[in-house]
Amino acid sequence: MPRANKHFIPGYIWHITHRCHDQEFLLKFSRDRQRWVYWLFEAKKRFGLCVLNYSVTSNHIHLLVKDTEEETIPNSIQLIAGRTAQEYNLRKKRKGAFWEDRYHATAVEADGHLIRCLVYIDLNMVRAGVIHHPSQWAYCGYNEIQKPPQRYRLIDQAALQELCGMKDIGQFRKSYQHWVETILATQNGNREPNWTESIAVGSKSFIEETKKKLGIAFIKRKVFNENGERFALREPHATYKADFDTENADLSNRNRYNWNNY
Repeated sequence: MPRANKHFIPGYIWHITHRCHDQEFLLKFSRDRQRWVYWLFEAKKRFGLCVLNYSVTSNHIHLLVKDTEEETIPNSIQLIAGRTAQEYNLRKKRKGAFWEDRYHATAVEADGHLIRCLVYIDLNMVRAGVIHHPSQWAYCGYNEIQKPPQRYRLIDQAALQELCGMKDIGQFRKSYQHWVETILATQNGNREPNWTESIAVGSKSFIEETKKKLGIAFIKRKVFNENGERFALREPHATYKADFDTENADLSNRNRYNWNNY
Protein backbone atom coordinates (compact mmCIF):
# COMPACT_ATOMS: atom_id res chain seq x y z
CA MET A 1 0.00 0.00 0.00
CA PRO A 2 1.80 3.19 -1.14
CA ARG A 3 1.81 6.13 1.21
CA ALA A 4 1.69 9.79 0.23
CA ASN A 5 3.39 12.61 2.12
CA LYS A 6 1.91 13.41 5.51
CA HIS A 7 1.07 16.94 6.60
CA PHE A 8 0.28 17.04 10.28
CA ILE A 9 -0.41 20.39 11.93
CA PRO A 10 -1.81 19.89 15.44
CA GLY A 11 -5.10 21.63 16.11
CA TYR A 12 -5.81 22.46 12.46
CA ILE A 13 -9.25 22.07 10.88
CA TRP A 14 -9.37 20.14 7.61
CA HIS A 15 -12.10 19.98 4.98
CA ILE A 16 -11.66 16.59 3.31
CA THR A 17 -13.23 15.60 0.01
CA HIS A 18 -13.03 12.10 -1.44
CA ARG A 19 -14.76 10.99 -4.63
CA CYS A 20 -15.70 7.63 -6.06
CA HIS A 21 -13.49 6.10 -8.71
CA ASP A 22 -13.97 7.42 -12.23
CA GLN A 23 -16.86 9.64 -11.07
CA GLU A 24 -19.12 6.61 -10.66
CA PHE A 25 -22.27 7.00 -8.56
CA LEU A 26 -21.31 4.22 -6.17
CA LEU A 27 -23.02 5.90 -3.21
CA LYS A 28 -26.35 6.43 -4.95
CA PHE A 29 -28.21 3.96 -2.72
CA SER A 30 -29.12 4.97 0.83
CA ARG A 31 -27.77 1.72 2.31
CA ASP A 32 -24.26 2.55 1.05
CA ARG A 33 -24.43 6.12 2.35
CA GLN A 34 -25.61 4.71 5.69
CA ARG A 35 -22.64 2.35 5.81
CA TRP A 36 -20.25 5.24 5.18
CA VAL A 37 -21.85 7.10 8.11
CA TYR A 38 -21.63 3.96 10.25
CA TRP A 39 -17.89 3.63 9.60
CA LEU A 40 -17.44 7.33 10.32
CA PHE A 41 -18.92 6.67 13.75
CA GLU A 42 -16.56 3.70 14.17
CA ALA A 43 -13.59 5.91 13.27
CA LYS A 44 -14.68 8.43 15.89
CA LYS A 45 -14.99 5.65 18.48
CA ARG A 46 -11.76 3.84 17.63
CA PHE A 47 -9.39 6.71 16.85
CA GLY A 48 -10.96 9.70 18.57
CA LEU A 49 -11.70 11.51 15.29
CA CYS A 50 -13.11 14.97 16.03
CA VAL A 51 -15.96 15.34 13.51
CA LEU A 52 -17.28 18.87 12.90
CA ASN A 53 -19.51 18.20 9.89
CA TYR A 54 -20.00 15.81 6.96
CA SER A 55 -22.06 15.20 3.84
CA VAL A 56 -22.42 12.04 1.74
CA THR A 57 -23.61 12.41 -1.85
CA SER A 58 -24.00 9.89 -4.66
CA ASN A 59 -20.39 10.02 -5.82
CA HIS A 60 -18.30 11.84 -3.22
CA ILE A 61 -18.12 12.83 0.44
CA HIS A 62 -17.28 15.94 2.44
CA LEU A 63 -15.81 15.62 5.92
CA LEU A 64 -14.80 18.44 8.26
CA VAL A 65 -12.50 17.39 11.10
CA LYS A 66 -10.11 18.83 13.65
CA ASP A 67 -6.63 17.35 13.77
CA THR A 68 -5.59 15.92 17.12
CA GLU A 69 -3.16 12.98 16.91
CA GLU A 70 -0.82 12.54 13.94
CA GLU A 71 -2.33 9.26 12.75
CA THR A 72 -5.99 9.98 13.57
CA ILE A 73 -7.08 11.30 10.18
CA PRO A 74 -5.22 8.80 7.95
CA ASN A 75 -6.32 5.85 10.10
CA SER A 76 -9.90 7.09 10.07
CA ILE A 77 -10.06 7.62 6.31
CA GLN A 78 -8.44 4.26 5.73
CA LEU A 79 -11.06 2.56 7.91
CA ILE A 80 -14.07 4.40 6.47
CA ALA A 81 -13.08 4.21 2.82
CA GLY A 82 -11.72 0.68 3.04
CA ARG A 83 -14.69 -0.89 4.81
CA THR A 84 -17.26 0.95 2.69
CA ALA A 85 -15.57 -0.26 -0.49
CA GLN A 86 -15.17 -3.85 0.78
CA GLU A 87 -18.82 -4.15 1.74
CA TYR A 88 -20.05 -2.68 -1.55
CA ASN A 89 -17.81 -4.88 -3.72
CA LEU A 90 -18.74 -7.99 -1.76
CA ARG A 91 -22.46 -7.32 -2.03
CA LYS A 92 -22.30 -6.46 -5.73
CA LYS A 93 -19.74 -9.18 -6.53
CA ARG A 94 -17.66 -6.36 -7.95
CA LYS A 95 -13.91 -5.99 -8.36
CA GLY A 96 -11.86 -2.88 -8.78
CA ALA A 97 -11.37 0.48 -7.11
CA PHE A 98 -14.24 2.11 -5.29
CA TRP A 99 -12.50 5.41 -4.44
CA GLU A 100 -10.04 7.66 -6.16
CA ASP A 101 -6.54 6.90 -4.88
CA ARG A 102 -6.23 10.05 -2.84
CA TYR A 103 -8.47 12.36 -0.92
CA HIS A 104 -8.06 16.12 -0.94
CA ALA A 105 -7.67 18.20 2.23
CA THR A 106 -8.07 21.95 2.68
CA ALA A 107 -6.96 23.65 5.90
CA VAL A 108 -9.65 26.03 7.21
CA GLU A 109 -9.13 28.87 9.66
CA ALA A 110 -11.20 28.61 12.85
CA ASP A 111 -13.30 31.78 12.60
CA GLY A 112 -15.84 33.08 10.10
CA HIS A 113 -14.18 30.91 7.47
CA LEU A 114 -15.06 27.82 9.49
CA ILE A 115 -18.69 28.95 9.72
CA ARG A 116 -18.83 29.46 5.95
CA CYS A 117 -17.32 26.02 5.36
CA LEU A 118 -19.81 24.36 7.73
CA VAL A 119 -22.73 25.83 5.82
CA TYR A 120 -21.13 25.05 2.46
CA ILE A 121 -20.93 21.35 3.35
CA ASP A 122 -24.55 21.13 4.48
CA LEU A 123 -25.81 22.90 1.34
CA ASN A 124 -24.10 20.42 -0.97
CA MET A 125 -27.26 18.64 -2.09
CA VAL A 126 -29.15 21.94 -2.33
CA ARG A 127 -26.60 23.12 -4.89
CA ALA A 128 -27.04 19.81 -6.72
CA GLY A 129 -30.78 20.49 -6.98
CA VAL A 130 -31.73 17.32 -5.10
CA ILE A 131 -33.31 19.08 -2.10
CA HIS A 132 -34.41 22.59 -1.12
CA HIS A 133 -33.12 22.59 2.46
CA PRO A 134 -30.37 20.59 4.23
CA SER A 135 -32.91 19.29 6.76
CA GLN A 136 -34.28 17.17 3.90
CA TRP A 137 -31.02 15.24 3.47
CA ALA A 138 -30.35 12.51 6.05
CA TYR A 139 -26.67 12.16 5.19
CA CYS A 140 -25.28 15.49 6.33
CA GLY A 141 -24.70 17.09 9.71
CA TYR A 142 -27.47 19.70 9.74
CA ASN A 143 -30.17 17.66 11.50
CA GLU A 144 -27.76 16.33 14.11
CA ILE A 145 -26.57 19.85 14.89
CA GLN A 146 -30.15 21.02 15.43
CA LYS A 147 -31.44 17.89 17.22
CA PRO A 148 -28.56 15.70 18.39
CA PRO A 149 -29.55 12.05 18.99
CA GLN A 150 -29.23 10.49 22.43
CA ARG A 151 -26.89 7.82 21.05
CA TYR A 152 -24.48 7.50 18.14
CA ARG A 153 -23.62 11.17 17.94
CA LEU A 154 -21.08 11.98 15.26
CA ILE A 155 -20.54 15.72 15.53
CA ASP A 156 -18.53 17.21 18.38
CA GLN A 157 -20.82 20.15 19.12
CA ALA A 158 -18.77 21.27 22.11
CA ALA A 159 -15.77 21.69 19.79
CA LEU A 160 -17.93 23.55 17.26
CA GLN A 161 -19.31 25.86 19.95
CA GLU A 162 -15.80 26.73 21.11
CA LEU A 163 -14.35 27.13 17.62
CA CYS A 164 -17.22 29.38 16.54
CA GLY A 165 -16.93 31.53 19.69
CA MET A 166 -20.38 30.76 21.10
CA LYS A 167 -21.18 30.90 24.81
CA ASP A 168 -23.39 27.79 24.82
CA ILE A 169 -24.74 25.02 22.60
CA GLY A 170 -28.19 26.59 22.30
CA GLN A 171 -26.72 29.81 20.96
CA PHE A 172 -24.61 27.89 18.46
CA ARG A 173 -27.59 25.89 17.12
CA LYS A 174 -29.74 28.99 16.73
CA SER A 175 -26.90 30.88 15.06
CA TYR A 176 -26.17 27.98 12.73
CA GLN A 177 -29.78 27.78 11.63
CA HIS A 178 -29.69 31.53 10.95
CA TRP A 179 -26.46 31.22 8.89
CA VAL A 180 -27.97 28.48 6.74
CA GLU A 181 -31.22 30.38 6.17
CA THR A 182 -29.31 33.54 5.29
CA ILE A 183 -27.18 31.81 2.65
CA LEU A 184 -30.25 30.09 1.21
CA ALA A 185 -32.12 33.38 1.01
CA THR A 186 -29.31 35.46 -0.46
CA GLN A 187 -27.19 33.09 -2.55
CA ASN A 188 -28.91 29.69 -2.59
CA GLY A 189 -25.56 28.19 -1.60
CA ASN A 190 -23.69 29.05 -4.78
CA ARG A 191 -20.63 26.95 -5.46
CA GLU A 192 -17.39 28.29 -3.93
CA PRO A 193 -14.44 26.38 -5.43
CA ASN A 194 -11.93 27.47 -2.80
CA TRP A 195 -13.39 24.98 -0.27
CA THR A 196 -12.60 21.98 -2.49
CA GLU A 197 -9.70 23.19 -4.63
CA SER A 198 -7.41 25.04 -2.23
CA ILE A 199 -4.64 23.95 0.07
CA ALA A 200 -5.79 26.39 2.76
CA VAL A 201 -8.53 29.01 3.22
CA GLY A 202 -8.53 31.84 5.73
CA SER A 203 -7.06 35.24 6.48
CA LYS A 204 -3.81 36.29 4.85
CA SER A 205 -1.87 35.79 8.08
CA PHE A 206 -3.35 32.28 8.48
CA ILE A 207 -2.36 31.38 4.91
CA GLU A 208 1.20 32.62 5.35
CA GLU A 209 1.56 30.76 8.66
CA THR A 210 0.18 27.58 7.08
CA LYS A 211 2.71 27.81 4.25
CA LYS A 212 5.52 27.94 6.79
CA LYS A 213 4.18 24.99 8.75
CA LEU A 214 3.69 22.85 5.64
CA GLY A 215 7.34 23.34 4.74
CA ILE A 216 9.51 24.00 1.73
CA ALA A 217 7.33 22.09 -0.74
CA PHE A 218 4.62 24.75 -0.37
CA ILE A 219 6.73 27.92 -0.37
CA LYS A 220 6.06 28.63 -4.08
CA ARG A 221 2.31 28.14 -3.84
CA LYS A 222 0.44 31.32 -4.60
CA VAL A 223 -1.89 33.16 -2.25
CA PHE A 224 -5.11 34.36 -3.91
CA ASN A 225 -7.32 37.14 -2.55
CA GLU A 226 -10.84 35.73 -2.85
CA ASN A 227 -12.99 38.63 -1.64
CA GLY A 228 -10.87 41.05 0.38
CA GLU A 229 -11.20 39.07 3.62
CA ARG A 230 -10.85 35.48 2.46
CA PHE A 231 -7.55 34.24 1.06
CA ALA A 232 -6.73 30.86 -0.48
CA LEU A 233 -3.46 29.01 -0.94
CA ARG A 234 -3.34 27.28 -4.34
CA GLU A 235 -0.98 25.85 -6.90
CA PRO A 236 0.83 28.44 -9.07
CA HIS A 237 -0.74 27.58 -12.45
CA ALA A 238 -3.38 24.95 -11.74
CA THR A 239 -6.64 24.65 -13.65
CA TYR A 240 -9.54 23.74 -11.47
CA LYS A 241 -12.40 21.64 -12.81
CA ALA A 242 -13.80 20.33 -9.55
CA ASP A 243 -17.56 20.46 -9.32
CA PHE A 244 -18.49 18.17 -6.47
CA ASP A 245 -21.75 20.01 -6.04
CA THR A 246 -23.25 18.96 -9.35
CA GLU A 247 -21.47 15.60 -9.03
CA ASN A 248 -20.11 15.49 -12.57
CA ALA A 249 -16.54 16.73 -12.74
CA ASP A 250 -12.94 16.00 -11.88
CA LEU A 251 -10.62 17.21 -9.14
CA SER A 252 -7.26 18.44 -10.35
CA ASN A 253 -4.38 16.11 -9.47
CA ARG A 254 -2.12 19.13 -9.13
CA ASN A 255 -3.75 20.33 -5.97
CA ARG A 256 -3.84 17.26 -3.78
CA TYR A 257 -1.80 16.65 -0.70
CA ASN A 258 -2.77 13.75 1.41
CA TRP A 259 -1.92 11.43 4.22
CA ASN A 260 -2.45 8.08 2.51
CA ASN A 261 -3.13 6.25 -0.72
CA TYR A 262 -5.18 3.09 -0.76
